Amino acid sequence: MIALTAAQIAEATGGTLHGVAHAQVVAGAVVTDSRQVEPGGLFVALPGEHVDGHDFAAAAVAAGAAAVLAARPLTGEDGTPLPTVVVPDVEVALGDLARDVLAQLREASLAPGGSGLQVIGVTGSVGKTTTKDLLAQLCGAAGPTVAPVRSFNNEIGLPLTVLRADEGTRFLVLEMGASGPGHLTYLTRIAPPDVAVVLVVGHAHLGGFGGGIEGVARAKSEIVQGLLPEGVAVLNADDPRVVAMAELAPGEVVTFGQSQGARVRATGVSVDRAGRARFTLVVGDGTPEREQADVALRLVGEHHVHNALAAAAAALTAGLTLDEVAAGLSAADALSPHRMHVVDRADGVTVIDDSYNANPDSMRAALKALAVVAGRDRRSIAVLGEMLELGEGSREAHDAIGRLAVRLNIGLTVVVGEGARAIRDGANHEGSWGDEVALADDVDAAAAFLADELRAGDVVLVKSSYGAGLWRLGDILTAEPTDAPTDAPTAAAQVSGS
Repeated sequence: MIALTAAQIAEATGGTLHGVAHAQVVAGAVVTDSRQVEPGGLFVALPGEHVDGHDFAAAAVAAGAAAVLAARPLTGEDGTPLPTVVVPDVEVALGDLARDVLAQLREASLAPGGSGLQVIGVTGSVGKTTTKDLLAQLCGAAGPTVAPVRSFNNEIGLPLTVLRADEGTRFLVLEMGASGPGHLTYLTRIAPPDVAVVLVVGHAHLGGFGGGIEGVARAKSEIVQGLLPEGVAVLNADDPRVVAMAELAPGEVVTFGQSQGARVRATGVSVDRAGRARFTLVVGDGTPEREQADVALRLVGEHHVHNALAAAAAALTAGLTLDEVAAGLSAADALSPHRMHVVDRADGVTVIDDSYNANPDSMRAALKALAVVAGRDRRSIAVLGEMLELGEGSREAHDAIGRLAVRLNIGLTVVVGEGARAIRDGANHEGSWGDEVALADDVDAAAAFLADELRAGDVVLVKSSYGAGLWRLGDILTAEPTDAPTDAPTAAAQVSGS
């Protein structure tokens, strides 16, 4: 964080000072985990579902925190007051602090010699983290860039990301997530984007929005309405609900996609046996200004063409050249764990770990990628868990995924957990039988089953919502050695066929 006095933090958050001098300088990292405290930093004592950050404030100060943002005055074990900025609501205060710091950074960036800071916000039902990671690499090659770690995209993660920026930051890339109406409005009030990217309106978190898919569209459009007055909306031309958001934009609109009318589009898309896409990146609409460049992605899955186009459109809008964008996309890697992370094991098994999150759209994309990578000469195995927060249509959505697995000729589908059982039912109804589908009670049972089942040449996809826990299975399958835990239940006891 930029250097602030305790008094300035109190003013930004509406807090009062206890046990700390007005002139105390806070200039280190802002963290919510006392184990991550840096000397001179700020510890944010968030109350949690299982633990309360206030209980770790003394440890944070002992580790070097210059101040604590808390909901009450705090003391150490000996009764000595801890340096505290006391606020009515710690989470809200964190957002207020980030808003104030970003406003200061924007003002400084416009001064002679300033960084010219631009904020790029990314939202959508699918692909946010991958697009954010691509943008972080594209922008990072052009100037100092701050982007979220993992998927820090909510009312806590976004302010923490903003507070990592400083006077030298040229690009601030922010992933903005929403699981209900008003969430993006809150985030854009903290960090109004210069460039707002909307990827797709899909069925993720459908249960939290109300109004079905149209409710999701209204919620996602909040990022467009939250743009700065001169901000640019970057919209998916292939999704009618997204491109319709153009009428809400305060200024310029840039479209991307594979539709003929998209400003930034892909032509000549092909996919190699490793599942990696190549295409020609075209910018323009047939005018003399039309440009193009070749791109060869390192990411696995044809669906990443869409993410790459979104990142390209945003980066071009932010001032990068076409050559910089094409070269950057071709060199970009998957940065976040459990997101189409491909591991070729020493025993000849290939694991595609995409277990961080799942919804019907991303599940379909991952299954198609599995089918491509396996081809006709390798056995494909889909290990699928529950897709959470789908609302009333959950059973139908899971059933449809099971049917798709059969249509894609997936060799073996392992369904993990009772919440995903409808995937097995759908596969059976579509015509799968015998040993083509298995149901595992939990992650440990699936691990034990796969330890006995996998053989050289197999390609295994692991996919579920994070809360379903299959990321643990992803860790097991990509670790060496690859044996299941010795205390795991036996496959025969907890895995059943169709």
